[in-house]
Amino acid sequence: MQKNNRTSALVLGIFIFLGLTCLGYLLGKSAIKFKEYERSVTVKGLSEREYDADIVIWPIQFTEAGNDLEDLYSAIEANTLKIRNFLEKSGLSSEEISVASPAITDKSAQQYAGNVRPEFRYSATQTVTVYSKNIGTVRGIMSSLSDLGKEGIVFSGGNYQSQTEYLFTRLNEIKPQMVEEATRQAREVAQKFAADSQSTLGKIKRASQGQFSISDRDKNNPHIKKIRVVSTVEYYLSD
Repeated sequence: MQKNNRTSALVLGIFIFLGLTCLGYLLGKSAIKFKEYERSVTVKGLSEREYDADIVIWPIQFTEAGNDLEDLYSAIEANTLKIRNFLEKSGLSSEEISVASPAITDKSAQQYAGNVRPEFRYSATQTVTVYSKNIGTVRGIMSSLSDLGKEGIVFSGGNYQSQTEYLFTRLNEIKPQMVEEATRQAREVAQKFAADSQSTLGKIKRASQGQFSISDRDKNNPHIKKIRVVSTVEYYLSD
């Protein structure tokens, strides 16, 4: 009876030993596998393209001065009409042209050193704004605006309010292609790294798409926009 019990205990011990050995082996393999998957590489992919702007906002600003307020308003209206007619004859529609209220300054209400009176009591600034998708037409008109200057219109420029803006509004149309290009470039970089390190490139661990940036190609061509996006991707590596 005791012999049978010892035999049974021995058999049970052998099975327990084998079970623990197998479990240790499997856990070891799992640990190695897990460790392999913890290896990763983070790379960046760039997509950069150039597109023409599709909207131009062109503020045309001019000034007038005088001592009689009624005459000043009449001069503003006359010059505004000249500008509007010039723009429409040059190929723009009336819907693309808007006129703001003039800004009038009464210099007699201001303090001047030595109490020197200015030659003209009133000065006015008027802005006629072009908002158009016809970039080429507008740029052509810009180069011929000096013709109006010969008629006595004093244009003002160089300040923030009179700067021309070029807008690119089709970002949603090009986003998918640019993100795909940036991601593909990131994978190519990761594959090169994996090959150099004698590893195998695995699946994506995490990825993030950077912000799209829109800037002028250069200061002389603000109507040409440079669109840029950088994608950051982390891949698993294994031996």
